[in-house]
Amino acid sequence: MREEKEEKAIQDAGRLTARMIYEVVRRDGEEELHRRTASLLCSGMSAGLLISFSVLGEAIFRTFLPDAEWAYLVENLGYSFGFLLIILGRMQLFTENTITTILPLVATPDVSRLVLVLRLWGLVLAANVAGAAVASAFILYSGTVAEPLLAAIFELSHHATGFPPGMAFLKAIPAGILVAAIVWMIPAQQGNEVLLIVLITWLIAAGDFTHIIAGSVEMWVLLLSGDLAPGAAAFEFFLPVLAGNVAGGTAIFAFLAWGQVKAEVEENPPGGT
Repeated sequence: MREEKEEKAIQDAGRLTARMIYEVVRRDGEEELHRRTASLLCSGMSAGLLISFSVLGEAIFRTFLPDAEWAYLVENLGYSFGFLLIILGRMQLFTENTITTILPLVATPDVSRLVLVLRLWGLVLAANVAGAAVASAFILYSGTVAEPLLAAIFELSHHATGFPPGMAFLKAIPAGILVAAIVWMIPAQQGNEVLLIVLITWLIAAGDFTHIIAGSVEMWVLLLSGDLAPGAAAFEFFLPVLAGNVAGGTAIFAFLAWGQVKAEVEENPPGGT
């Protein structure tokens, strides 16, 4: 009995291999590809609404922290709030899908699977952006956000959307990589998911990297207030950041992750004997 308990403890403490992590993420992606449209839209809309708490969290810290050099590092902890709600709540966030849905595609590349990926990306992105718009309207017009917080939100929004398009694209690449890294690393965590999400999303904010969905809240705040023209929002912020996040999450991280397990998967494919 003692030996069995010791063996179980060793197995429970054992580190998941890259092949095992790949399989967890691949299966999750496979399931998401076949979810119903209504489910994807509701989940994506919820994520778009909840990501506003990342902007609000940063604004709260910025408003009440003293004017000190270290305050910037603490302020960016607020960025983690929305991601914690979304990831732990298993809601659809576009930048997570840049890896989960790509792994099934690279494992079995065909037109039908590509169509499923594009369908999911389109639905989730549209729902995320719509949810961000609703959250921004609530922030601006509900009267529930105090004036000092609104001022901080405007400061954050002008900064996030103020990069030249080329720089916005480049800054979005690390953000895409880091969000994909969260998805890849979570299966190996045993009760440390919160710490993982906080640290990596803090790094995104502290590194001043751009994220398409959190940034959409800031974009909509400026659009709805008339501080940002639609053309500038689309071509100087949204499209460059979207492209950078996809490049980071898919073209870089997903294919690097696939590269380290490709030989093992091809030798022993899912469902094989």
